[in-house]
Amino acid sequence: MDLTIDPISVRFDASTACQLKCPSCPTAQGETGKSLGNRFLKLDTFKQFLDKNPTVMHVELSNWGEVFLNPELSKILKYAYEQNVMLTVSNGANLNTVKPEVLEAVVKYKLRHITCSIDGASQETYPQYRVGGNFDQVIENIKKINDYKKRYRSEFPLLMWQYIVFGHNEHEIQQARQLAKALNMNIYIKLSWDEEVSPVRDKELVRQETTSHASSRSEYAATYGTGYLQKQICQQLWTSPQINADGRILGCCFNYWGDFGHIFETDDCQGLNTEKMAYGKQMLTGKAVPREDIPCTTCQHYKAMQANQNWLSEGDLKGPLVSGLVYELTRRFGRPFVWIANRSSIVANLVLKPAILKLTGNLLN
Repeated sequence: MDLTIDPISVRFDASTACQLKCPSCPTAQGETGKSLGNRFLKLDTFKQFLDKNPTVMHVELSNWGEVFLNPELSKILKYAYEQNVMLTVSNGANLNTVKPEVLEAVVKYKLRHITCSIDGASQETYPQYRVGGNFDQVIENIKKINDYKKRYRSEFPLLMWQYIVFGHNEHEIQQARQLAKALNMNIYIKLSWDEEVSPVRDKELVRQETTSHASSRSEYAATYGTGYLQKQICQQLWTSPQINADGRILGCCFNYWGDFGHIFETDDCQGLNTEKMAYGKQMLTGKAVPREDIPCTTCQHYKAMQANQNWLSEGDLKGPLVSGLVYELTRRFGRPFVWIANRSSIVANLVLKPAILKLTGNLLN
């Protein structure tokens, strides 16, 4: 199994700061700030990385913070578009605080996908978890994005409504589905990380509403013998490695307590093939023992894999752009393919759109 990468896709956290205070979130609790800082991705850092990594075709911009708080986001979107690099915000944004010019920029510069984290279908329910959030403002911002899509005659960004189900909002799932349809959004019902915060009441309802057919993550693990989204997270070291806003290599979207080095500290042209990254991959495939300086060693997902001897295999390591034709086109033609897709609605709608929908569907199962 190859331990080096020549990346097509990476994850670059545009913001580790957030304005909401969600009870289960390490960012809201101040945990991520202790190690990652409360910072924003700088345009110069983004430029330097893309210039050093000409194979990168796709960058995911969201993770521990709220991407739309980044004051240079419009410039980042513009530069990526000019360099023929596709951007997504698929890990999630709360969309409470967005400048009008940024809403236009996400359409004008062809941001391809946004996952909107909306855990409720009313102002009464939504801020019970998204503390400090304004449901009506979020919906208004989504409507503005749709207005700009009409103005620019574009189907992008594709919009996903992510609905984390709790006991206090399970009764609004159908209402959310109806509103999502009216807003031209797909909707995904997600299980909560923290089962102690407003645990679900109607377990059978939740089983029916989720693609996993489980009412909680513990039930999912007991049913399937693996953690919820566990392998999708661990495979990111190969398929779409996570990078902090300051350039530290985090490996995956779950890690915030350690790093695998820095993207600009090695002579390797990609900067991601550090010794620690190679060793971490050996651990995740069951070929190396835990090592104190590797973030995976203390991770709950790695510990679960270790306990069950359920290691990553070759078949697990398929990148997020692996969707038949899109994968072949990006590998063979590189950024010129993205250039064509940026300028041809036919290519974008017939090739990119179904690939993105397939990608998000696979990641959410």
